[in-house]
Amino acid sequence: MRWAVLPVALCAAVLAGCATTPAPTSPVTSSIGNFPDPFVLPDAGGYYAYATNGDGKNLPTLHSRDLQSWRALPDAMPALASWVRKEVPHVWAPEVIKLGERYVLYYTAHDLASDRQCVGAAESASPAGPFVDKASKPLICQAELGGTIDASPFLEGGRLYLYFKSDGNCCNQPTHIFVQELQPDGLAVTGQPTRLLTNGRSWEGKVIEAPTMVQRGGKYTLFYSANDFGNGTYAVGYATCAGPVGPCQPADDSPFLKSRAERNLYGPGHQVVFRVGEQDFIAYHAWELKPDGTRAERRFLYIDKLDWVDGKPVVKGTTLIR
Repeated sequence: MRWAVLPVALCAAVLAGCATTPAPTSPVTSSIGNFPDPFVLPDAGGYYAYATNGDGKNLPTLHSRDLQSWRALPDAMPALASWVRKEVPHVWAPEVIKLGERYVLYYTAHDLASDRQCVGAAESASPAGPFVDKASKPLICQAELGGTIDASPFLEGGRLYLYFKSDGNCCNQPTHIFVQELQPDGLAVTGQPTRLLTNGRSWEGKVIEAPTMVQRGGKYTLFYSANDFGNGTYAVGYATCAGPVGPCQPADDSPFLKSRAERNLYGPGHQVVFRVGEQDFIAYHAWELKPDGTRAERRFLYIDKLDWVDGKPVVKGTTLIR
């Protein structure tokens, strides 16, 4: 689930060793506030960050040149597609990929016809938008499974894939992560979806969502988030996959990124993995905590180094982007 109602400090150590991004000499802080379900796109020597709707914007968007100081941009998708409910459209979980000279946005919104959350695709000549979805219906909408959310593109070997989650937890059904191949323009699917994962491991509760596929050293890793996004059980796990369309095997029955009281990290999840030079980073959100340790109402952006130890992903620190 993704509801939203913009805080950024990135330590020098986080960026040390990244050849294409100069390491700062001291932390830099600029206020961006609530920023749930983040996605970070490196582009043209800078970084664009997108989030679930909030602050009166369908597509909140930030820009940075150093992953430290961020400035808010205008709404990157000010107009909604004809298939989207205009009152409380629930525009969630945006992800953007550059295809040639175009940028394609995948997003979740409330479909008028099915009354479910479904996935759409919009395009723009700029990563800052405006993104326009000209379709008369969603790109993917598994209404019989509760709807479709959290679409994530992956380009491999000249073929384009889209990962997404069936929203069965809305309707007391299991949740699944699927993959389906896209047409080269990214605006239509081809073939049939393949189911990769279903919730069932103890730490996942009733929900798995937010798939992110990466390939490093010829090995495929599917990251995903699970459990109740509204509390401290929300966390990030991963599965190893034989290829872009699986099969996939969850690594074990525990998440690799989870709540840490000593770091005031509460309910981390909805991750994205991106690379700067030879260094991987993981961006995600976690809940703001009040002085008494209880949960507040904002989800803050975190960006950390993601390392690989014996082929397994490791996050050694937690760095709040406020």
